[in-house]
Amino acid sequence: MGWLSRTAETFVPARLPLRDVVRVAAMGLRARRLRAALSALGIAVGIASMVAVLTLSEASKADLIAQLDRLGTNLLSVEPGQSLLGEPIPLPPSAPAMVRRIAPAESVTALVLVSATVRRSDRIPAGRTAGISVQATELSLLRTLEGRLRDGVFLNPATARYPAAVLGAVAAARLGLSRLIPGTEIWLGGQPFAVVGILEPLPLTPSIDRSALIGRPIAAKLFAASASPTQIFVRTSPDRVLEVGDVLAATANPQNPTAVEVGRPSDVIAARAAAKGAFTSLFLGLGAVALLVGALGIANVMVVSVLERRSEIGLRRALGATRAQIRVQFLAESLLLAFAGGLVGSLAGVVASAGYSLARDWAVVVSAKLVVAGALLAVVSGALAGLYPAARAARLSPTEALRSV
Repeated sequence: MGWLSRTAETFVPARLPLRDVVRVAAMGLRARRLRAALSALGIAVGIASMVAVLTLSEASKADLIAQLDRLGTNLLSVEPGQSLLGEPIPLPPSAPAMVRRIAPAESVTALVLVSATVRRSDRIPAGRTAGISVQATELSLLRTLEGRLRDGVFLNPATARYPAAVLGAVAAARLGLSRLIPGTEIWLGGQPFAVVGILEPLPLTPSIDRSALIGRPIAAKLFAASASPTQIFVRTSPDRVLEVGDVLAATANPQNPTAVEVGRPSDVIAARAAAKGAFTSLFLGLGAVALLVGALGIANVMVVSVLERRSEIGLRRALGATRAQIRVQFLAESLLLAFAGGLVGSLAGVVASAGYSLARDWAVVVSAKLVVAGALLAVVSGALAGLYPAARAARLSPTEALRSV
């Protein structure tokens, strides 16, 4: 009976090295290449969409910052406010001179809206004004707005007293004047005006783009233009914009500072960027839906793979493979599938966004962190998608699996 005292030998299953796990998983995927490729494509589409949207968002933001740096964020505007009944409260005629007394104000210009129609010639009906307004301006307009002329010259002390006009970029286009021709005239309120200049577009002040600018003296003489400005622009030191903005209302209209609206034209461009951010969130949501669909596709493929490979699972179990090793094998297949799709999707998203940025003359923004994050997100999705199929494969007993052969 001495044999009963012998200690039974304990059989420890061999460990499956990581290299062998990857090799076995790759062999499983190569056996069904088309199915694996289509499953990886679903993940790739989702990751490519998300990477492209985020990359384009960063490129657009960089372009916006560069644009604001070129235009300057130190431009402020002053306009008349409204009463409780919605009626405009005019600025006092002394408002521009008062604003010029603000020490950090580097340049100030005032405009007065003139009640006059704009026509290309006197043969055009008076009602067809092409949506162009007439504004009487001070000579400091170009310096304050940092504007440039496309053609011709700006108003000077001489031409400001005579029927001469400078057209904004949009106004010139609507009147069919792409370039300045000597002797060109337009009709303002029944009076011929010589066109002496055309401005380049001013993104911060679109109202100027749609205007015909004339001098204050001729506006008062021919159209009885008001002495009260309808808009004042102030260019100040970049580091003192908030300080100047806080005192502009009280300085422009000391008697009624609450009836003054102070704005920052660059905020309009920033608001447009914020509106685009809403669309970025929408596209990210669509990319997330595509990623979810891709993950479900991987889960479906892996479940079908488990059903088709029952004999393989049974044989491996009969030869000593543990449930954990079977689970790891199928989970590794899911991870490889998702990683391949995520890597391809990240690269495709970067290439697509770079091409679009170049087409829009934007700076190409490529973030290595974003590419890595896209691949990791795909791996996480693949891991979640492969949990159930891997667990199902591990639950199969050898006898049950081999019986289906």
